[in-house]
Amino acid sequence: MQTQIFHLQNLSALHVGTGQGVGVVDLPIARSKSTNLPLVPGSAIKGVLRDELASQEFLQPNDIKTLFGPDTSLEDAHAGAIAFGDANLLLLPIRSFAGTVAYATCPFILRQYKRDNTSKTADLQIPQLSGSDDDTVSARVTAGSSLIVRGTDRIALEDLDIQAYDNDSTQKWADAITESLYPENSKDYEDWRTQVASRFVILPDDIFSFLADTATEIRTRIRIDRKTRTVQQGALWTEENLPADSVFWGVLGVSQSRKKSDDRSAQDLADLLPKQEIKIQIGGKHTVGRGFCRLLLNSNNTEEA
Repeated sequence: MQTQIFHLQNLSALHVGTGQGVGVVDLPIARSKSTNLPLVPGSAIKGVLRDELASQEFLQPNDIKTLFGPDTSLEDAHAGAIAFGDANLLLLPIRSFAGTVAYATCPFILRQYKRDNTSKTADLQIPQLSGSDDDTVSARVTAGSSLIVRGTDRIALEDLDIQAYDNDSTQKWADAITESLYPENSKDYEDWRTQVASRFVILPDDIFSFLADTATEIRTRIRIDRKTRTVQQGALWTEENLPADSVFWGVLGVSQSRKKSDDRSAQDLADLLPKQEIKIQIGGKHTVGRGFCRLLLNSNNTEEA
């Protein structure tokens, strides 16, 4: 099996839900059971990617069936050759007093990302986020960061005031992530890399977890009665969304063809995947503009599993 990294960035608010919630929010987003961090299930990506590749004619119909499996009516014929893992949160946009928005991550996430993306991050060090004394913690930013409040050495994210330092390791992490997120075949890639890197911040794990719980977007929605033009009784609900420009990564695997009449290897099938970014729409609330995303399959970074 060939495995490779993919990256996902939502261009509008993203709602991949879990149904009715039991907490304050009626329609929460999907989260990891163990960490409570937001994620996008692999099943949510695979289905819409198949439809997009077919509708835009990126691949021939026979190649799509080999990769993703046959149509539902013939699903017992053979399984598809491609498997998508869940997309894990890599960068979370956070409102910032300076620089407008911060692209935040944490050492816990970077360790997992380094494990999966060895071709880009094998030599990078996980930062230790100690402050100016043993009792404080601090964040790490890039040199000349847009997030530093003028005249201080601190950043202000949402309602949190945090000491911040720059170092070479943080710049290397920012470069590795932005190079994967904005490859040279993407439009204005140099400008986007610079903009994201200047707002990149590594937060302590507990602060990042707190923000991942509290800094998501909550929207209150209603349903209007067509006759009275007032709110229908009981038609008031809240839904949680991930803010636009959140970034995810995941692992996909491609095996050799499982179709009897097709003997192509895993590498042959992995080479079929598009090199350029693909625009897809994931999750619920399609008709109100949720879930527009750019997907990068990064098929040049394959490994033998």
